[in-house]
Amino acid sequence: MAIDQLLQQPLLLAAIPVVSAVLCAALIVVLRPLLVRYALARPNTRSSHSEPTPQGGGIAVIAATVLTVAFAGLWTHATGTYALAIVLAAAIFLALVGAMDDLRPLPVLPRLAMQVAAVTAALIVLPAQLHIAPFLPLWLERSLLLLAMLWFINLVNFMDGLDWMTVAEMLPMTVALSAFALAGWTTDVVPLALALAGALLGFAPFNRPVARLFLGDVGSLPIGLLIAWCLVQLAGQGHLVAALLLPLYYLADATITLALRLSRGEKVWEAHRTHFYQRATDNGFKVIQVVRDVFVLNILLGALAAASLILTSFEIDLLLCVTGAIAVAIVLRRFSRIKGYRLTKPLRTPK
Repeated sequence: MAIDQLLQQPLLLAAIPVVSAVLCAALIVVLRPLLVRYALARPNTRSSHSEPTPQGGGIAVIAATVLTVAFAGLWTHATGTYALAIVLAAAIFLALVGAMDDLRPLPVLPRLAMQVAAVTAALIVLPAQLHIAPFLPLWLERSLLLLAMLWFINLVNFMDGLDWMTVAEMLPMTVALSAFALAGWTTDVVPLALALAGALLGFAPFNRPVARLFLGDVGSLPIGLLIAWCLVQLAGQGHLVAALLLPLYYLADATITLALRLSRGEKVWEAHRTHFYQRATDNGFKVIQVVRDVFVLNILLGALAAASLILTSFEIDLLLCVTGAIAVAIVLRRFSRIKGYRLTKPLRTPK
């Protein structure tokens, strides 16, 4: 997209998230009766909800994002939209994969193969000069990016297991990415980040605890791809620390949980309730308390990422990474402990 044309129209920039939010909410109102009838998620032993709830809200989130980005391009008569069009097409493809999985779970290997195809399409249209680690051959870097983006897509899916969780994580991230783009640090993601932020806002009222609608794999998979692509763009501009800080909570929760499950010999592809945010609700935290902590943490991580962009220094970057890691560790530890528990001296056993 001709981003320069877009940046010269502040009213259009302001309209993108508003249009996307309204469009997403309107689509949900229209689609919800169909989702109640055909895409009802019934609770099971691994669920965080106790009542049958429709899923598939991601249809509206992705549709609103894609349509709004297209609207912005048409309004500015933008040219050169090939790369963004391919990424959006890959996201739509993943949404279809997610929709099939929501209705009837797909086998692991075909599902993974389709994710590989979508990520490969997004990587192919990355600029040839985008090089995050110049000391690595480009083919090796792109191979590692393929694995990293696959993991990110799936961890977004894994972490979408609580009302407002994806909103609490992705809304601060998309707002931060939008701000960074408007400030000139990674301009190519401006319309996408703004549109996705607006769509998440439109979805939020329907997913607030207790949720009347779930995102579903139809939303979490393509959102994971779109955010991953934005983060790669940010890292490719020389801002790797910022790109790692923004999703640090999701990365830590999902990766540590996976490592623990592997160490116990569990089948990591099967559904479970051992993520830190899930353990928090089992330990007495209310859903709203969990998502509030995640939301506040992500605002802090966004601020640290912004500081890394402004204060360009190895020592500063190291300090910011350590600060972010400590903040995430505090939240994970808090979630893993029974609420209200205090370590005290053991009671004496009566003789």
